[in-house]
Order: sequence, then C-alpha cells, then structure tokens
Amino acid sequence: MNAPADVPGGSAATIARAVAALGEGPLTEAGIEEHLAPLFSRVLERRKIAIDLANHSLGRPLDATAADVAEAIVLWQRHLGDAWDEWLEEMRAFRARLAALLHAPRPDCVVPKSSAGQGLRAILNTYDGVPRVVATRAEFDSVDLILRQYARRGRITLSWVEPREGGLLAAEDLRTAMRRGVDLVVVSQVVFTTGQVLPELAALIAQAHGIGARVLVDVYHSLGVFPVEIDALDADFAIGGSYKYLRGGPGACFLYLHPRHLDGSLSTLDTGWFAKTDPFAYERPEPPRFAAGGDAFLESTPAVLPLYQARAGQVFALALGAGRLRAYSLQQLRRLVGLLRDRGVAAEGGTPDRGAFAVVRDAHAVALATVLQERGVRADARGPYLRLCPDVLTTDAELATAAQAIAAVRADRNI
Repeated sequence: MNAPADVPGGSAATIARAVAALGEGPLTEAGIEEHLAPLFSRVLERRKIAIDLANHSLGRPLDATAADVAEAIVLWQRHLGDAWDEWLEEMRAFRARLAALLHAPRPDCVVPKSSAGQGLRAILNTYDGVPRVVATRAEFDSVDLILRQYARRGRITLSWVEPREGGLLAAEDLRTAMRRGVDLVVVSQVVFTTGQVLPELAALIAQAHGIGARVLVDVYHSLGVFPVEIDALDADFAIGGSYKYLRGGPGACFLYLHPRHLDGSLSTLDTGWFAKTDPFAYERPEPPRFAAGGDAFLESTPAVLPLYQARAGQVFALALGAGRLRAYSLQQLRRLVGLLRDRGVAAEGGTPDRGAFAVVRDAHAVALATVLQERGVRADARGPYLRLCPDVLTTDAELATAAQAIAAVRADRNI
C-alpha cells in the first residue's frame, strides 16, 4: 500500500525514491545498505559503539525526522497562531497514514492520543455503569495499571486470564472467561513479554460480539512490522503508537474506533474543546454539540510536534509495506535463533506465531541485558525474558557478533 499522496514536506518523496530504487520483491541486506541505510545516517553512527537489538522498544528514527519536527517549529515562528491551519492539516495526514497502516475504513476512525493508555481510558470512560472487563495478565504495564486502578476504585469489575506454563496465552482460556459475562475484552495482538501472537484473535472477537461485548486490541507490538487488518478483524477499538516499529518516538499515539461506534451513540468523559462541532466558534450550547465521527473523541488542545515527529517513520512503513517488513523480520529472527542455537542458547522467535523479536528465557534476564549493554549489545528484559529485536537495518554480521556475546555472557556464572 502506498502512502497517502498529500503527505506534506520532503519526507515522502525522499523515502519513495529510496524504496523505488530497491525494486520489488524480497528485501536483501545489500539493497537495504545501498538504498535505505542512507536514510538513517545519523542514527547509524551508533554502529561504531553498539549493536542495537532493542528495536522493539524505541525505534530508530530517520534523518528526515529532524527536518519534519523543524518544519512544525518554523511554522510557529513565522505564523504564530496562524500556524494552526497547517498544523491541523498535518493532523489529518497523521490520521490518514495510520488508517492506511491499520487498514481502517476511513481516516477519522483514528484519533490522535498522547499515549495508548489515554486511548484505553477514553473507552473505559464511555460506560455509564460499571462494565465487566476481561483482560490478560500479559498486557503492557500501562494497560495493566490503568485496569487495576479502575477496578480498585470500583469503576470496573475485572477478570484476569492467566498465561499457562511457559508464559503463553491460550485462546480457550479467553473463551472460558468470556462465557462468564463481559462488556469489554482487552487483549494484545502481540504480547510484549514473549512476542506471542495472540491465537485465534478474529474468532475471539466474533465470540465477544456474539455475547454483546466489545473488544479493544493493543497493536503496539504489531503495527509497522506485522500485517494488521483492523477492519477485517472487526475489532471495536485499538490502541497503539509510533514509539516502536513506526520510528516516531513518544507521544504520537492513537485510538482507533470502528465506524459503528462513530454514529454519535458512543461518547466519553475524556473530552475537550477540540471535540466540539466548531471549536474555534467558542460556543457553549447545552447540551454540548460534539463533532461528527472520530472527531468527537478528540480532547483539549492537541500536541502538535508528535504529529511531525511521527511522519517519516509512518511514510517509511507504508512505502515498504508490512508484508515485506514482516518477511525480512522473520528471516532475520530465524537467522538469530539459529546462531544462538549453534552456541548452545535456546531462543524463541522467527515463526508465524511470534512477533518481531526473539526471546531467551533466563531467570537472570535483567542482569544479562545489563552486561550485554556493557559489551556493546543493546537488548532489554521483561521478567525472565531477554528480548532481542533486529530491525531492517541490522546486518548479518551484527547478528553473529551479538549471538556470540549473548552466549559468552550466559556462560559467565558471575552475573
């Protein structure tokens, strides 16, 4: 899928030329080094000091990102309050790009948010009563903490689905939890600890709808590196952001709402003046009149810089396409898992049931990550899982060096 044609600034044209020079077909390291690596010249200076295998955390930005952010500031400097005309146009472009990445039916299904947690709260605050919520123990810390705090304050009743032995979730356990009655199901498409792709997600959503429940899907660890077809899934809501695989840094997040929830029948307490029919008219009718569609879920004055900050990464992901990125990611992960296996280290990843990172299970995973960083390999750990994520820029030589370092550190009994 191509990026929307109306993306402003120079990012789109520069990235389009680089991707076109690659040609069609599977990605190759030689092609990436020749045509794509120059788009990342600044961040790739880090290759001199470290191998970056934490791309599932903070994604590596393009050179164009700095110019994109500068564009927003120049508009401010030159036009002051009149900069809002172009800032709001960039918001529309931001929403259109995310809608294309998500395969959403229309751009206004996507509502900019400063965090994925903000999107979750907006949905929880659409319920007038006390909704029954089912979630898994494998959700990211922000989601987990928000749900537990709402439950502690009596705003929701909360049922947890526990991972089975080995830390993996089973679709049957979610189906069983939903049979006890539920209003909202909260799940991740790809689990942030193990990289597990949630099994039978479309069937689980269909079952939830069959009992009158809604489903919110966290796509933070899938969008940008894993094919996401939110419309085909028929999910009610999705949350995510640009921090990871979309290379857009913090603050450029979103809430997706299915069009069936944009007919005015659903409203949230999380609101502000940008959700009004005509914000700049400064009218105060009673009851309030909200904008049409997804605009009704906007809040107060939006953060502008994250919209520009996210531009280049979104354009890059759209230009390459999720299918090509996923295929190359699996190729790299299979290579990394094999290199580790050859050195006596068991790792999981590189298979269709896993996302874009591999994991090494180790009780000392946090210490492993610390020592690896000292030795020039940047990874991270979540509990007993050492997470290792090459991105499209990672070379085979880097994978081999990293595998050797991981094996050496694990063999050191002093960690």
